[in-house]
Amino acid sequence: MSEHGTTAELAERVRNFVAEEVLPVDDAFDGDVRAAGGEALRIRLQGLARERGLLAPHGPVEHGGLGLGMVDRIEVFEAAGRSLFGPMAINVNAPDEGNVHLLDRVASPAQRERYLAPLVQGRCRSAFAMTEPSPGAGSDPGMLRTTARRVDGGWLVEGRKRFITGADGAGFLIVMARTSGEPGSADGATMFLAPADSPGIEVVRHVETVDRSMLGGHCELRFTDLFVPDDDVLGGVDEGMRYAQVRLGPARMTHVMRWTGAAQRAHETALRYVSDREAFGSRLADQGMIHQMIGDSEIDLAATRALLLDACRRLDAGERASRETSITKTFAAEALHRVVDRAVQMCGGLGVSRDLPVAKIARELRPFRIYDGPSEVHRWSLARRALRAVAGR
Repeated sequence: MSEHGTTAELAERVRNFVAEEVLPVDDAFDGDVRAAGGEALRIRLQGLARERGLLAPHGPVEHGGLGLGMVDRIEVFEAAGRSLFGPMAINVNAPDEGNVHLLDRVASPAQRERYLAPLVQGRCRSAFAMTEPSPGAGSDPGMLRTTARRVDGGWLVEGRKRFITGADGAGFLIVMARTSGEPGSADGATMFLAPADSPGIEVVRHVETVDRSMLGGHCELRFTDLFVPDDDVLGGVDEGMRYAQVRLGPARMTHVMRWTGAAQRAHETALRYVSDREAFGSRLADQGMIHQMIGDSEIDLAATRALLLDACRRLDAGERASRETSITKTFAAEALHRVVDRAVQMCGGLGVSRDLPVAKIARELRPFRIYDGPSEVHRWSLARRALRAVAGR
């Protein structure tokens, strides 16, 4: 970086912005984005970030972003993640961040102007609609049941989606629908761009989950005769699964970056608590059991960052890095959960109260072991890959 300084300097500016403008709101409302103001809060915080030159550090420069690659995102996104609202404030929140990455690589010039530019600039939000109710697509995207059939000038989309993050209030959706084959086949999906106010899109309900920090909720959607013109097909017909991989690997890594920031804050909170709290004649920080928990958390954080750096270097080099991103996502989801859980334990009663931020971080982090592929699915995939490698020798 040059115009905006080094990556370390940018990360420090983000850290200061989050501490001054974002954390006070986050802590006052216990990480509940709807209670804190919802869309109005996003617009206000992103306006402040824009004034400081911090908006969309990952977005393409031509549309107002800072153009950071994967490695350069690590420190910046972690700094944002120290607040549950921090990623939203600088426009690197899921699912928008992953959709920016996807559109930057796949969208046509017209689609870039209509969808990518306003997303990078914070003029709208987006959603990625792939997951479906059983027996539809979930951890196995090949089970996709939402369909799109050809009509004059475009496609008609029919189906249901569930757990679509950010759908309520989004400006547009990226919809995965089957254009060939049958549920269970590994291909035949296509991605479609659809303004969220298009006739035929219905937000049926919010699926109430344990987390509260995701703007727009996790929604169930119904598509009924949703017309998508040919110009809004994203990429090639029947190539949606391939494009999903373009999005998912990097998106998993940016999740790790953000949650590392949250876990680091929980860890630091616990360190301060045990340094001040006395029990049974000494500080908690002087007790061996506390030393072990601190040491284990230091190891988990360091290992997460090391795996993340390796995976991001490979992605920046143009590799698909499926193995590395699966390993990193699985390890990080579990390791960061351990870090935050130890922080809760070290803080005792206050650890499960609103007086400290560790309880809300634990609440928000737990779903990370499920979304973007449950740990069990990643382990299954890694095992199959390892067994194929042995069989091929």
